[in-house]
Amino acid sequence: MKSASHSNGVSGGAPAVVKIGGALVTKDLVGFWTNVRILKSERPVIVVHGGGPEATRVARMLGHEPKIVQGRRVTTARDLEIMEWVARGSLNTRLVGQALACGVDAVGLSGVDGALVQVDRRPPWNIDGQEVDFGYVGDVRKVDTRVLDALLAADLTPVIGPLGVDDAGQAYNVNADTIASSVAATVGAGSLLLVTETGSLRDAADGGGSVVTKCNLARFNTGIQEGWISGGMRVKLKVAFDALDAGVSEVLIIGPDDLLDRSHATQVVA
Repeated sequence: MKSASHSNGVSGGAPAVVKIGGALVTKDLVGFWTNVRILKSERPVIVVHGGGPEATRVARMLGHEPKIVQGRRVTTARDLEIMEWVARGSLNTRLVGQALACGVDAVGLSGVDGALVQVDRRPPWNIDGQEVDFGYVGDVRKVDTRVLDALLAADLTPVIGPLGVDDAGQAYNVNADTIASSVAATVGAGSLLLVTETGSLRDAADGGGSVVTKCNLARFNTGIQEGWISGGMRVKLKVAFDALDAGVSEVLIIGPDDLLDRSHATQVVA
């Protein structure tokens, strides 16, 4: 497996992988893309985006109600089709347009392009005593960085939608946090920045939802047991720890306008 090349002469050092959540991608992101442009002057940047909320909206327009289990989407054939429309189509195109308008030379793709994110179909999981078949959901097996190497060498910023592909060419829905973590590990990223609406992990157990400035594994497990870490945040923190285990230097849960200042972020630590 190749690691990413960073010899473009414009920005150097270990790349930053920035994942922006699906709840944010339909909003005004001028501040976000402006920060990406500044960050890109210092090092290569790879952006990964979600699309779950928009996929849910489109599904409901079509009279289809998606099923979410512990923050992960069950993906039927119809759900996959919708995710392809949204993740590789409307959302990805919109994000690239916003990036270009803010001076970021972005290129849209998904994990299917260049076999970037290679997956195996997820086997059924046992969750709370029930067997759950997630359908067309892929678990990442390998990240092939050839397409990223080419884009970064040309000083372009990849914007990756959350799809992957198996050996037979079948596309799968893949959790965007997982893609970001896997890409970060493979390219030897210096930073993995998980961008959310809240901009940090909040400790609801203290009654005020105060910002957790640092979250280690013990705090994570306590939050799960107490119920204030659940759903999508539980998935996000799990992949954050995976990235640290794989050698990523820094993982932050952060707001879209806080990429540089980081004053309200949560640092995930081993």
